[in-house]
Amino acid sequence: MCHFIEQPPLFYRLLFPEAIWRLKIKGRKVAFLTFDDGPIPEVTPWVLDTLDRYGVKATFFMVGDNVRRNPDLFHEVKRRGHCVGNHTMHHLKGLSSGQRRYLRDVAQADELIDSTLFRAPHGLLKWTQSRAIRSKYNLIMYDVVTRDYSRKLTPDKVLDNVRRFVRNGSIIVFHDSLKAEANLRAVLPEAIEWLQSEGYELLPIQM
Repeated sequence: MCHFIEQPPLFYRLLFPEAIWRLKIKGRKVAFLTFDDGPIPEVTPWVLDTLDRYGVKATFFMVGDNVRRNPDLFHEVKRRGHCVGNHTMHHLKGLSSGQRRYLRDVAQADELIDSTLFRAPHGLLKWTQSRAIRSKYNLIMYDVVTRDYSRKLTPDKVLDNVRRFVRNGSIIVFHDSLKAEANLRAVLPEAIEWLQSEGYELLPIQM
């Protein structure tokens, strides 16, 4: 059975060769927890407290409109030592957006987030959009999608996606969103404990 969502296949990675899908550090066993779509008051503070409890720093790819609505929470994420990235202003889908509109949305989010890291919503964008974005940002993709947002998946299955697909250098995607909240609250502590027990050092993405 193919798992194109949980772990993007080679052919898709080759479409965006300059994008970062994994980050290996010589001599270290590492993984990178990332959280998409926040910050929101219903979920992000709990994520921050959970990360603090395990001594973990992560990277939050934020929707600009959520930052606009929750500026104090945005600053709290940074104050606690986590990294932030641009996830467009309105969670815009690249494949269904024109070039000007998409880049304008990215720039609008940048005014609030001010990061050199960018991740496209759904991990999908046109090659022309990618080329323009790479002139200013590091395009951060992912190696493991937990699918915590799926109402069809139980927490056990979401956790299994982490255990099954993680490898040295993996960039792992969770979501601090209402859609993912139930699975995230059940899975994140167990995922962190399992990763640490397997010897993974959990790091933020810093570029």
